[in-house]
Amino acid sequence: MTDTRDNVASVIERTRAVQPEAPIVAVHFLASTAFFVLGENHLLVVPPDGEPRRITVHAGGILAADADHDRVLTGGDDGKVVAVNVDGEVRTVMTDPKRRWIDHVAAGPDGAIAWSIAKTAFIQSRKREEKGIELTSSVGGLAFAPRGFRLAVAHYQGVTLWFPNANAAPERFDWKGSHLGVTFSPDARFLVTAMQEPALHGWRLADRKDMRMSGYSAKVRSLSWTAAGKWLATSGSTQLIVWPFQSKDGPMGKTPKILAPHEHGVVVVAAHPRDDVVAVGYEDGLVLLVRVEDGAEILARKPGNSPVTALAWDRSGALLAFGTEDGDAGIINLGA
Repeated sequence: MTDTRDNVASVIERTRAVQPEAPIVAVHFLASTAFFVLGENHLLVVPPDGEPRRITVHAGGILAADADHDRVLTGGDDGKVVAVNVDGEVRTVMTDPKRRWIDHVAAGPDGAIAWSIAKTAFIQSRKREEKGIELTSSVGGLAFAPRGFRLAVAHYQGVTLWFPNANAAPERFDWKGSHLGVTFSPDARFLVTAMQEPALHGWRLADRKDMRMSGYSAKVRSLSWTAAGKWLATSGSTQLIVWPFQSKDGPMGKTPKILAPHEHGVVVVAAHPRDDVVAVGYEDGLVLLVRVEDGAEILARKPGNSPVTALAWDRSGALLAFGTEDGDAGIINLGA
């Protein structure tokens, strides 16, 4: 029998239903406007007041998405990187001459943008100056450092830390296996990757000390840092796994918190921008809000017909958007 969490407090009644009528691969907020990234061609833009509208951004499937405060970025199988602002204005950032797939995109500091095609990662500055770096294997993930102009590129056997404006050679952080996602801690002290196997790997950047974070039952596909980087919330289990990063050693020698157990696996997590609270989406469509301190739960969505595929908070933490594989979506107003 499916666990519906009927015995916990609920915010379901605060949900504004949205009907994208297409699978949702990501969601982002620009101010209080939600941008649902659909699997084929379009974004669904949902302003706080007014009707949703569709915007065509690609001539085929959308393979990657990210956002900063000003734009939603998408990469498609049409070989284009596209930026959309809060007014819905669409700008093509780049078109690959060979129309190769855009595997990953990342929004960086001061308007910078990164993307990857097969074994090459690219950066475009705010002045639209473009540079590229060739890796030894296909790019598994991209992440800009929170300080300085650095790009982490995950790939087979480790991560390359690239300084596009420096003459020095890129730094290499080695660990055996395929690294399929990468993230910096908000204080820029740690670098963490998601592996092909059910594990994370990390490095303390000051001394390159390795951190192996295991114990998962499935591949970790979603990572999110809580406010001020105190905790790293992750998917990859039938419960929320949250690693401690408060001390100078991060999670080294420590065990994670295990919260919000459920019959079905966690597939996506999104940490609140101000409080140590994590929105957790499960394979059966359940969405919970979980407080890290004591594991207290609030029901945000009951189980449905398909997995949760997207979660995002607005900058204030008052709005939470969710989307599912079968095209169901909503925006929960927690500030009302």
